[in-house]
Amino acid sequence: MPNVPPQRTIRAANAGDVPTICGLIRKLAEYEQLTHELRFDEGQMTEHLFGKRPYAEVLLAEDDGQAVGYAVFFHNYSTFVGRPGIYLEDIFVLPDYRGRGHGRALFQAVVHVAAQRGCGRMEWAALNWNEPAIEFYESFGATRLSEWTTFRLTKEQLAAANHAGR
Repeated sequence: MPNVPPQRTIRAANAGDVPTICGLIRKLAEYEQLTHELRFDEGQMTEHLFGKRPYAEVLLAEDDGQAVGYAVFFHNYSTFVGRPGIYLEDIFVLPDYRGRGHGRALFQAVVHVAAQRGCGRMEWAALNWNEPAIEFYESFGATRLSEWTTFRLTKEQLAAANHAGR
């Protein structure tokens, strides 16, 4: 029997994919050693991704019909550029499927969406220790921004900050 290469596809996720998406998010959290930060609920995830007002979009990478990776992205807006942009929140491929082009295909699919929608730029973050990811992004010609510092308010901090200003 001839050696047939796997069938790689990238497709938009749908509400029925939420359990798969959540499973992949858990795998990403394990890889990044951040499982202690997981707090999502599948019902809320379904509403936030596929409800009346979707907050983000998801692409799935499949290998012979099995989901092996995903990308989550959403629009932002640059006042300086005067155009919408895309923020890539997550891109992840299961370790056993890395090196087969799934990550590159997912990344290129998000780049295509950004270009097709007339976005002025696409941005994302990478953990400082994740050299393989940084090298991957630089292979596309991405620029590492050193003059910006990322800030975050958690749900609890948002509540406190909301009351602090009153």
